[in-house]
Amino acid sequence: MSDPRKRAVALKYEPTAGGAPVVVAKGRGVIAEKIVELARSNGVAVREDPALVTVLSKLQVDQEIPPQLYAAVAAILAFLYKANRKG
Repeated sequence: MSDPRKRAVALKYEPTAGGAPVVVAKGRGVIAEKIVELARSNGVAVREDPALVTVLSKLQVDQEIPPQLYAAVAAILAFLYKANRKG
């Protein structure tokens, strides 16, 4: 059974584009589980950070993250970069 409180936010970051990471998907409950499932099935490392997800879930899909979140998201990107290199 799905946990209706579970949230997920997917970000896309293209360093060559020159912009900030962008929210590409977000959801809760079954949708959140599907986002995580799709990420994992496509070899994308997943990081759980409930506090950051709470903040990111307030953004709109296709919205760049605001400068106040750069440091937190940079830490996540560094984690994912290392996880992808190990995989």
